[in-house]
Amino acid sequence: MGDRDFRAQLSGFSLTTAEILYRMPDHPALLQSYIWQDYDVHPRFPRLKTFLDFWSQNLDGKLYRVIVAHRRLLTPAEVRLVDGEFRVH
Repeated sequence: MGDRDFRAQLSGFSLTTAEILYRMPDHPALLQSYIWQDYDVHPRFPRLKTFLDFWSQNLDGKLYRVIVAHRRLLTPAEVRLVDGEFRVH
């Protein structure tokens, strides 16, 4: 799992978190919160849009608000290959 995430970061994906507020199907006056997190591409967020399309088509809770935060954790310029070996003792 970690290897897939690392490759995604190197190819331009960043960690994206979305707080999804939706109306409860049985009690539309009440809002419920759902947290979604995955690696996605800023600013289009294709994975998040795919998830929200699935939500709208298949789930009963109507979307109220989606708040998105993202953070690029690693960029290709920050990765340097080290050529050498250090030994202690």
